[in-house]
Amino acid sequence: MRIERHATLIRASLTYLALTIGLVAAWILIAPRGFYDDFPTGPSAWVSALPPYNEHLIRDFGAAGIGLAVMAGLAAVWMDRRLVQAAAISLFIGSLPHAIYHGTTFESFSTGDNIASFGGLVLQTLLPLAILYLASGARQDASVPVSAPI
Repeated sequence: MRIERHATLIRASLTYLALTIGLVAAWILIAPRGFYDDFPTGPSAWVSALPPYNEHLIRDFGAAGIGLAVMAGLAAVWMDRRLVQAAAISLFIGSLPHAIYHGTTFESFSTGDNIASFGGLVLQTLLPLAILYLASGARQDASVPVSAPI
């Protein structure tokens, strides 16, 4: 079943997630040491603040990220309800442990870096839940009022 209702919001959210996760993952796979030393950019270095460097783990994280980004991108293009739901669940499950971990490392960063880093991780974790909610059967079935429970 193709997504009909809320399609623009769902597609925009999936595209945002695919691009943000995909760009970071591509950077990791192309230049793992550069990512470790310089992410996000400028005076902040979020990854290297929590040493040590391990190229194998960095590349594994990038490979997993590129896979999630591809799935989110395909879901945004095809807008098949089951694929959108699978992508949303996978993105949520993939993001939740990352956000929880970073919720324990606030002492390693400045207030501004904590707001930017953790805020982005919370958005990356909650946005898939919103997509899943909007893509649910009750919200996609035209014969059911939008306010009906799932």
